[in-house]
Amino acid sequence: MNRYTKIFGILVAAAVVAGGVNWYQSAYADVQQTTPGLADDPIVTKSYVDQKIAELSNGGPTGANSGKDTASESKLEVVTVPFGAKLMVGAGGEVVVRTGKAVAYSVDTNGLSDLTAGIDIAPGMAIATNHLILFPRDGRGIEPDPKQKNGLTVLVRGKYNLV
Repeated sequence: MNRYTKIFGILVAAAVVAGGVNWYQSAYADVQQTTPGLADDPIVTKSYVDQKIAELSNGGPTGANSGKDTASESKLEVVTVPFGAKLMVGAGGEVVVRTGKAVAYSVDTNGLSDLTAGIDIAPGMAIATNHLILFPRDGRGIEPDPKQKNGLTVLVRGKYNLV
């Protein structure tokens, strides 16, 4: 072997070693040593997960329920709406009409959101049975269709009142 071939081989070997060191440093640069149990530890324990679930179900950190009864707001309640009455639902409430013919009611020109069909329901329009209806603001509700003489049976989630 001549002298230039040896030098070339040494330079190539040095470049490979330098590249390997550079790759190793860049590949493991983001890896940090963490103390188990801290917030930046990527591995969590069952007790940590249970604590976070309890916080979410209580509406905040453990013990900080702030007076809201989230369990009663999140359950579905069967409500009978008699003919001639209106079911007014609070903002964020949901309704599913189970039996009877219902129409949308609103104090203004805006209506309800039919999440099942993906449409807006204007005041006075019919509401399909077994569709999930969202009430984006207060002052909106449903009432039995005036063309029928029967009431409604609905499932309600959220705040409501019969008027």
